[in-house]
Amino acid sequence: MALSKKQTLPQTPKNLKSDGLDVEFSRDLADHDDLEAMARSKAADKRAKNGQNQKF
Repeated sequence: MALSKKQTLPQTPKNLKSDGLDVEFSRDLADHDDLEAMARSKAADKRAKNGQNQKF
C-alpha cells in the first residue's frame, strides 16, 4: 500500500502514547536504583544551573 503525499504515518503508535498524567513517586516504594538515579539527577541539575558542564 503506497501512501500519497498528503497521508502520513503517526510518529508514535497509539498503544505507546501516555495520557500525559504525572505519576506520584513514593520514597517508601523506591529501591536503591531509584534513589541513586534521583541523586545523580539532582547533582546534574545543580551542575547545569551553576554552569559547570566541564568534564573532570
